[in-house]
Amino acid sequence: MTLKNVKLIYFDTRGRAEPIRLILTLAGVKFEDVRLTPEAWAAEKPNAPFGQLPILEVDGNKYTQTVAIVNYLARETGLYGKTNLDSLKIDQIIQLTVDFINIGGKALFEKDEAKKAELFKNFKEVEAPKFLGFFEKLLKESGTGYFVGNSLTAADILVYEYISNFIQRKALSTEGYPLLQALFKKVESNEKIKAYLSTRKET
Repeated sequence: MTLKNVKLIYFDTRGRAEPIRLILTLAGVKFEDVRLTPEAWAAEKPNAPFGQLPILEVDGNKYTQTVAIVNYLARETGLYGKTNLDSLKIDQIIQLTVDFINIGGKALFEKDEAKKAELFKNFKEVEAPKFLGFFEKLLKESGTGYFVGNSLTAADILVYEYISNFIQRKALSTEGYPLLQALFKKVESNEKIKAYLSTRKET
């Protein structure tokens, strides 16, 4: 199926929409990348499904929930594995990634400085190494350089984007995780992704 009339609506930042942008880019799907100001979102919010972003609009119909959107696009574009078991493996990695960013997000966006320092220390010293270890182990078990199969899937894209974002924020490092580092190089060397990243604003 060829996806047409696709619009992605989010703020002018990477956040939870960026894996969706990367998947659309990797799959070569043309889409309108709508980036709302906080004021525009306040006006739009009452009309949004569940009152939240990101929103994927396909042929005028709006859908939300990041993981649901990612899974849909992965199925439609061949980035969801070749079998139902492949899809299960991809789903568990996506959910593991969501668990990871939820923990990291609490540390990064805590407003109380004392509590933030405590959460951030725990994230860097305990949680991040634990999750990076999980991802490294999964890549080792796969043995292909990718999480599932012999090419990029939605699982690779989500892990790449969210971990890269935390690296940019100096919240963690992939030093000591060579399989993850090699995977990230594969993602960044894809011609479509490479072209997109060359013009992306790092926000």
